[in-house]
Amino acid sequence: MKRNELLRHLSKNYCELLREGSRHSIWRNIRLGNMTAIPRHSEIKEFMVLKICRDLDIDKP
Repeated sequence: MKRNELLRHLSKNYCELLREGSRHSIWRNIRLGNMTAIPRHSEIKEFMVLKICRDLDIDKP
């Protein structure tokens, strides 16, 4: 999945960018407070997308 598509999905599901790390972006679910790191690759593998959605407690795209 393209990184931009994932970020749009996160934004639609009440997640926000918390901060930028050196190799990852840290995103947080506004309602629950869950956080996860998202790598800065242009293409993110499907298992990583599922892990990110599970960490943030949102539906998969």
